[in-house]
Amino acid sequence: MWNPPALHIHDGQHVQLRPLSAHTDAAELYAAGHRTPLHLGIWRYLPYGPFRDQPTMHDWLVTCQASRDPLFHVVYDQARQRLVGMITIMSIVPEFGRAELGHIWYDADVHRSRVNTEAVFLLLTYLFDTLGYRRVEWKCDNRNEASKAAAQRLGFRYEGTFRKHMIVKHHNRDTAWFSITDDEWPAQRQRFAQYLAGEIAHLGR
Repeated sequence: MWNPPALHIHDGQHVQLRPLSAHTDAAELYAAGHRTPLHLGIWRYLPYGPFRDQPTMHDWLVTCQASRDPLFHVVYDQARQRLVGMITIMSIVPEFGRAELGHIWYDADVHRSRVNTEAVFLLLTYLFDTLGYRRVEWKCDNRNEASKAAAQRLGFRYEGTFRKHMIVKHHNRDTAWFSITDDEWPAQRQRFAQYLAGEIAHLGR
């Protein structure tokens, strides 16, 4: 039996992950996800959003803040000095040392930056190195080519596709599954560290 993850502040070079506070975070998160048509596109494969207005998003964030699975973190971009998205630890199974990273979305302005890379690295480090977990998963809509590419770039291995796994926004969702296991993590940790330190230009496999 492994300890369940808890909400903490995780400090990195480029981002800080914080427990969600709906009251203080709603305005910046709404702006991060709704500023332009490009920003609105980030919600395409998520089961919620875009939101009609900031109060509506605030009400949703209140439910997120109360959740203990998923555990919602906000992502603070150190360079821009503002919140740029969210990431969670979810599908938590402490008896098997297993969890998933999900509900991941970011301001379109930080796509193709080190924001997601370091946010994922911080939570993988917490789950594998602090809690000793055996497996961390990544799942996404099989149509979401960007998410599938990100999973593989970040070291997650493709395991297969669950057909007709869910219905999201009135559409069938086939779900692509990826994972990293504890025996793979040391090599992946080194890749992350070298990339984030600027020692290598690309986070290739």
